[in-house]
Amino acid sequence: QVQLVESGGGLVQPGGSLRLSCAASGSRFSIHAMGWYRQAPGKQRELVAAITSDGSTNYADSVQGRFAVSRDNGKNTVYLQMNTLKPEDTAVYYCSAGIISSRGYVAGYWGQGTQVTVSS
Repeated sequence: QVQLVESGGGLVQPGGSLRLSCAASGSRFSIHAMGWYRQAPGKQRELVAAITSDGSTNYADSVQGRFAVSRDNGKNTVYLQMNTLKPEDTAVYYCSAGIISSRGYVAGYWGQGTQVTVSS
């Protein structure tokens, strides 16, 4: 079992930055791949970024070059640095712990989500 708690969401103006954090507990954090998803109103949940246990990363095209995922295994924490934010980035952001399969990242555990609103 893995428990995940996100923090760092909020209201930011277009062009601004936010950093989300996700603290993990309950299992060996370092063995898990981690992912950040988001879900906007009326839309499906989408994978935004993923990071493997050894630090390899992957991003959705919509955030490539603007978002950066990282992890600190000593602190059992994964981060999502979001720069040059756009109104279309507005969503609830979810942290997840999972595995890398032949289909790519697959989430197994979820946090409760944190709201990110990009608006002037």
